[in-house]
Amino acid sequence: MINLTLIIPAKDESESLPKVLEEIRDFECEKIIILEESDLKTIKVAKNFNCKIVYQSSKGYGNALIEGMNNVKTEYLCIFNADGSFDPKYLNRMLELCKNDLDFVFASRYLDEGGSDDDTLLTKVGNFIFSTIGNIFFSLKLSDILYTFLLGKTESFKKLELKSKDFCLCVEMPIKAKRHKMSFIDVPSYERKRIAGKKKVNEFRDGLKILLYMIKSFF
Repeated sequence: MINLTLIIPAKDESESLPKVLEEIRDFECEKIIILEESDLKTIKVAKNFNCKIVYQSSKGYGNALIEGMNNVKTEYLCIFNADGSFDPKYLNRMLELCKNDLDFVFASRYLDEGGSDDDTLLTKVGNFIFSTIGNIFFSLKLSDILYTFLLGKTESFKKLELKSKDFCLCVEMPIKAKRHKMSFIDVPSYERKRIAGKKKVNEFRDGLKILLYMIKSFF
């Protein structure tokens, strides 16, 4: 019985998405691709695979994930990038750990045996700052708060009642999980270089939004 769904936001990922879906073709899971109706190139390639396609009703990374979660029927779900940076070899371990009475398992590039081929000095420093803020003010005990390679119980995700429309969802999830007294850990993961396309994150604009969200959440 399949008990895991991968939620794959895939805006403007027509080049990388086919390679990602081919790599996970034989992995036992459901796959939900989140797309904007105007993204005709990615829609065309997604239809070549046995996946459910959900068209976003509202723009934004956070909205994509929330709408994807609302369509999940399995016991567990995992946020999985369409750019090839997430390595599916970690999925089985994350799933088994989550089955051991955890609500969430966060992947981390900054634990021993983790790493990244796609990190820059700016993103590394930014992540360190935000992770430190999260650990000091919210007691998260996470080493990579902005990394969205995350697997958890579908029921637990839905209990969070997530609201962020954008990349603030990255920090909203662990902050709300802590406040709901849910159980979670982080485990090492190696981030690969994206296959094609460009990052959707604007380090300065989105970084400021995330900082303001964390300040607002604390007070």
